[in-house]
Amino acid sequence: MPIQDVPLPQAYRLLNHGPTVLVSSAAGARRNVMAAAWCMPLDFDPPKIVVVIDKSTFTRELISASGEFAINVPPRALLDATVAAGSDSGRETDKFAALDLPTFAATQIAAPLIGGCVAWLECKVVPEAHNQERYDLFIGEVVAARADSRVFRNGRWHFDDDTLRTLHHVAGGAFFMTGEAVGGS
Repeated sequence: MPIQDVPLPQAYRLLNHGPTVLVSSAAGARRNVMAAAWCMPLDFDPPKIVVVIDKSTFTRELISASGEFAINVPPRALLDATVAAGSDSGRETDKFAALDLPTFAATQIAAPLIGGCVAWLECKVVPEAHNQERYDLFIGEVVAARADSRVFRNGRWHFDDDTLRTLHHVAGGAFFMTGEAVGGS
């Protein structure tokens, strides 16, 4: 899979179309992954994203301990793993191993990145205790961004291969995939 760096001023474009994401985290020897449907760009300079991480999740414990996390954008090929990552707890089991999710090292954080995804954003938590406690809302400053050049080139998504289209959760366990591009240049 050809991976390219994405300039940080364009990092928001990796999430602007509203995909379901896999949030990976690590603290010490422990690691975890969970699915999140509520994740979006927040700011351009420096680039920031927001993601909702429920208080009861193991991922939240790891993020609180480490102050960092990764956003991985899965394609259609990872639908089953995405559903399972969002349904099962990783507190007692290694979900990466259980779901056969390959990982590779991030460049700026300790959380693993997930192979087979089409985009990756490495994030450091911007501390906002009120938002985290009251709304489960985490702000992450994007410190590195990469994408699969088969689908993200010249700062834009190009979904020519249906298997690489991103997933969009629409409730009740149902997903749509990114559709045909219209407009733009």
